[in-house]
Formats: sequence, structure tokens, C-alpha cells
Amino acid sequence: MSRLDGRAALVTGGRQGIGRAIVDAFVAEGADVATCGRGERPQDLPPTLGWRQTDVSSADDIEDLRIEMLDRFGGLDILVNNAGIQIEKTLLDTSDDDWDTLMGVNAKGVFMACRAMIPLMKRGGVIINIGSISGNVADPGIALYNASKAFVHGLTRSIAVDHGPKIRCNAICPGWIMTGMADAAFAVADDPDTAKADALARHPAGRFGQPEDIAALAVWLASDESAFTTGQCFTVDGGMTSASPLNPGLF
Repeated sequence: MSRLDGRAALVTGGRQGIGRAIVDAFVAEGADVATCGRGERPQDLPPTLGWRQTDVSSADDIEDLRIEMLDRFGGLDILVNNAGIQIEKTLLDTSDDDWDTLMGVNAKGVFMACRAMIPLMKRGGVIINIGSISGNVADPGIALYNASKAFVHGLTRSIAVDHGPKIRCNAICPGWIMTGMADAAFAVADDPDTAKADALARHPAGRFGQPEDIAALAVWLASDESAFTTGQCFTVDGGMTSASPLNPGLF
């Protein structure tokens, strides 16, 4: 028997990258999965999977998504808030429109999805929010992104406290996972190749992460194997943030 047999799951931002890896992993473990994104349905998405074109920063779109989950599944067991965007700017370069755009997706979108979907979890459920190590330590040049992920971590703990034991809520905080978002982050460096090599050298695991590394933890958090786990933010970064900022090559 697979770990997620008979569970109904919604994964936001499941078109590509981490979201798509979670969708595929949930399907492999027996879950009934629906996902959503801003664009058209991906051509390679299996026909049995639900898809809805959704802007998670829109209250109307979230309400439509809630109704579709109710119609499709009759309720919900698992919610993964993965949809997110990144704007590569410092605080002084950031506009009000930047704030509305990024916080609308990364913060308000997570808030609204949780508020809409928790009432569908009649028999209890699991929420997994995709945070970031950038919500724990500030990455340069992405001020709003850092702040938005810190919000996600705080909201995760609050949901666990306020809505347990019926709802378990945890966050996954990825480090450098090789997706289009990671490529965009390296691209803002003065010397992207040097920045990438330096970042790689700071990983005790000896490599950057892959979307499947995050999906594996998501499956565990969604399953009964993690039944006593809630309100936690799990760092998955190949050990990068565990290391001292001192260069070990000098000692």
C-alpha cells in the first residue's frame, strides 16, 4: 500500500520545478492530485490530474479553486502551498508595485489558500508550505522575497498552534534547488559563474539540490509517518546554512 493512497491533494504552482516534482511524487504514492498555475495546462500533465489556471494572489481565483476542490474531491486532505515568485531588488530599488506583486503571491496567496482550504479538511488534514532558507538568513538583492518567506514560516507555526490537532502544518525551507528561480538568483550576481562556484563550495553535501529532494520530504510530511510532526520549518539545503561563514580552507 502506498503512503498517500486515497488522499486528495492540491499543490499550487505545480507546472514545473519543485511543485511539479511534488505533484509527481504524490501521484506515485497513490494520492489523487490537482494542481494549478498562472498559465495553460501543461501538455505533459497526466490527464487524470486536475488543473486550474489560477492566480493565487486573487481572492476570486482562490474561491473558484476552493469550489473546484469541493466538486472534484468532496473535501481535501493535503494542501501544498508552493506557488511563488522572486524579484531581484534591494529595499531601496523596490517599488510599491513590486510589493503588491510579490507579497500578493508569496504571502497573501499562502494565507488565502490556507483560509479557503482548511474548512474542506473535514476529517483532518496536512498543510505543507514551501518557505526558504531566505526566510531564515537574508540572501543579498532579494529583500522582499526574504521577507515573504519569513512570513510563511511564521504563518506555518500559527496554523499548527491554532488549528491542531485536526490540522498539521509544516514548512519546507529549500536552499539552492536547481530550478529557473535559482538560475535567476545567480544571474543578478556581478559574476554569476563565480557566485555559483562559491555557493557550491559551501555545500557540505557536495552538490546543489534537485526538486526531487524537496518532494521526498513533502511525501513524508503528507503521510502518517509524520503524525507527531507539526509547526516545524525543515531546512533542506545540503548543509549550507549549518556551516560557519569562515572559510574552512584558511584553517
